[in-house]
Amino acid sequence: MNEYGTSSGAMPVEERLRAALAARAHAVGPADLRPLSPPAGRVRSRRTPVRRAVVGGMALAAVAALVFLTLAFFTTRDGHPAPTPPARSPHPSTGTPSPAPTPAVPSPVTPTPTPRAARPTTP
Repeated sequence: MNEYGTSSGAMPVEERLRAALAARAHAVGPADLRPLSPPAGRVRSRRTPVRRAVVGGMALAAVAALVFLTLAFFTTRDGHPAPTPPARSPHPSTGTPSPAPTPAVPSPVTPTPTPRAARPTTP
């Protein structure tokens, strides 16, 4: 017995398959092949999904540019930013006047130093 588990005179399975396939390949000639025919159905190109994605991305970019330019046009006047509207009270006005403001509390008065009277000189 050899390493393949067969008697020394027999060929291993892989060698027999290779020999059979080689014999069959040499037996086939151009007359045995059928003529080439075009595909029967419509063939989709691999480029079609890519083309659709590119066109969709370009359309999205055009819409974004249009929105940006429209906002830029309506928010500026003569190249200057639009003025900010005046602030409004968060509560609606009731129409009643507010009470008079309370007078400010005066600060304590600090005494100012007075000039001292000149002492009479005695002769």
